[in-house]
Amino acid sequence: MLIFKGRRKMKKLLPILRWVLVVVLLVVGLALIFNEQIKSYVVHNMSQSAISQPVSKKKSKGNFDFQSVKAVDIKGVASATQDNTGAIGKIAIPSIGLKLPIFYGLDNNNLMRGAGTMKSNQTMGGENNYAIAGHHMEDPNILFGPLSKVKVGKDIYLTDEKNVYVYKVTRKVVVDEHEVKWVDDVPGQKLVTLVTCASGTEGEVNRVIVQGELTKVQKYTANQDSIFK
Repeated sequence: MLIFKGRRKMKKLLPILRWVLVVVLLVVGLALIFNEQIKSYVVHNMSQSAISQPVSKKKSKGNFDFQSVKAVDIKGVASATQDNTGAIGKIAIPSIGLKLPIFYGLDNNNLMRGAGTMKSNQTMGGENNYAIAGHHMEDPNILFGPLSKVKVGKDIYLTDEKNVYVYKVTRKVVVDEHEVKWVDDVPGQKLVTLVTCASGTEGEVNRVIVQGELTKVQKYTANQDSIFK
């Protein structure tokens, strides 16, 4: 009798188990289908939240190992949502609608929340090459994706919330990922260099380089805040 009762229970449970399996598969399927959209939505919200905060006067420990940078994935995005490290500056390129926080170093959390500095000793507006890197995701409007649309002659704005540094784009090239010379300092010049992948395709081996020269420095005021927000 106990055997027959057990079989009857299993027969009743089987339809429920089937429905549970269908729901689980449906959820997993939807997550896979909308994986990129979910990443883009979260990354965009993190970057806009970070840029709305005041610039931090305190530098975190920076990572400047180019080889340690990973592609944007769900696990990395989840980790970045727990990071509240403050940005050291902000960048805006009005002609392409780019507004992002700048973080110290190339930590993966930094690059999933905004852009990161590529060298430890660079100074905004200084006689050096202020190099900044950012991801290019499948959504071309997220992070540094818009750089593919920038034109020579347009303005790049950087701020540390003490001054606003205005650079004019003088060069835009696509190079092999191993051509790191573009971030080197050039004696006597005040440059900014922006670096991103040439596309949002995983494994992309080319890089977009946008370089500009400093044209003016202005005191930071509340009126200029609208450039960066």
